Amino acid sequence: MSAPGTDAVPVELGSEQLDSLAVVIDLIRSAGEITRPELVQRAGLGRAVVTQRVGELIELGVAEHSDAARSTGGRPARGVRIRSGAGKILAAELGATSVSVAAADLACRTRLQREEPMDVSDGPEACLAKVERMFDELLAVDDDPAPAWGIGIGVPGPVEFATGRPIAPPIMPGWDGYPVRERLTKRYGTPVWVDNEVNVMALGELRAGLAAGERHALYVKIGTGIGAGLISNGRLHRGAQGCAGDLGHISAVDDQDVLCRCGNYGCLEALAGGAALARDGALAAREGRSPYLAAILDATGTVTARDVASGARSGDRASHELLVRAGSLIGETLASLVSFFNPSLILLGGGVTDAGDLLMAAIQQATYRRALPLATRDLRLTRSALGKLSGLIGAAYMVSDELFSRALLPAWLGRGSPTGLADELHSARALPRTKASAGVTAPGWSGGS
Repeated sequence: MSAPGTDAVPVELGSEQLDSLAVVIDLIRSAGEITRPELVQRAGLGRAVVTQRVGELIELGVAEHSDAARSTGGRPARGVRIRSGAGKILAAELGATSVSVAAADLACRTRLQREEPMDVSDGPEACLAKVERMFDELLAVDDDPAPAWGIGIGVPGPVEFATGRPIAPPIMPGWDGYPVRERLTKRYGTPVWVDNEVNVMALGELRAGLAAGERHALYVKIGTGIGAGLISNGRLHRGAQGCAGDLGHISAVDDQDVLCRCGNYGCLEALAGGAALARDGALAAREGRSPYLAAILDATGTVTARDVASGARSGDRASHELLVRAGSLIGETLASLVSFFNPSLILLGGGVTDAGDLLMAAIQQATYRRALPLATRDLRLTRSALGKLSGLIGAAYMVSDELFSRALLPAWLGRGSPTGLADELHSARALPRTKASAGVTAPGWSGGS
């Protein structure tokens, strides 16, 4: 083992040593702070092994002792935690109409963050240039000298997770196959991971939100479009190619009149998303069915989903009907997923959920009415508590999960930092998991796929 900051070669680790190191790191990360006796109990490893692994992690600069010892009746035991200040993670979440960035420590606590309007249809060159400028501004005002260990970014479309490239994203013209990972790696010299924005939101909820500790959950974003992130057996489920959870493009009705941006007809997103509410609200205004929305259209030249929500709260009948219809369609689609997947929790996020109790009630009513009674018996369906932070927190955890995974630890652990090792980390192949690592890792950790 070599101390952090030296020019060491990657640590040569045997399979059993690597397994136990990964288990110990996972448990420390999931607990936030944990004592050696607790590690022994939870990891199923011997006291000597745990003591040795903790010592190695501290020597390498990955872990540290906490300030205070904790007593359980005998001599106080010192806690161990990840050395969160050893590096920083840059996170970005691109939505259809805005972009948020943040700097987080290695415990994925966001410290600095910014948000700006952005139109993702402007294309990757313009949008990523804005992300880079915002990152640079964060780094310029950040008084923490720790190097960037990685970058995590969520985008509003399907992503091939293995390559970090968007694939045929319906609302992202010009992004198909764009090398997001390569561009940001070249600019910042650090490894980069890219995923669908709803996946990183689900991951944020799993690690730091209402889904913490849940084994099976759904996070559903209702914004300009509609998407879902799936938590299965305590891990983010991306599917074979990374496009699991594309809820918005499930056929909600057999309607050949409503063309979705994906090229198909009758998609849920095209009927109940934020863009659909804005479209139908403008139509109601032009046809004279909504004096409230007509006044807004005359004054501003446009109608938004927020306007429809405001109209419903003000007693506008057409706005009320639009929200109830959207909520019913979303709930009926969720009911199918509930009967199929049987989650214990569904979290709703995204700008359209700010429409208030009317939309929420319509979603809940349709979901509970249409799903199987056993599947809904203990089901909770509620709004996200993290709100806009879920994506940034999840993007940071995506990076942390990958860096501390069993597959990537050998590539950087001996150097004290993954900075400058992007090529090695991106190309690292997963090692076969042994029985030791397969059964005792902390639930939901090691960057599930």
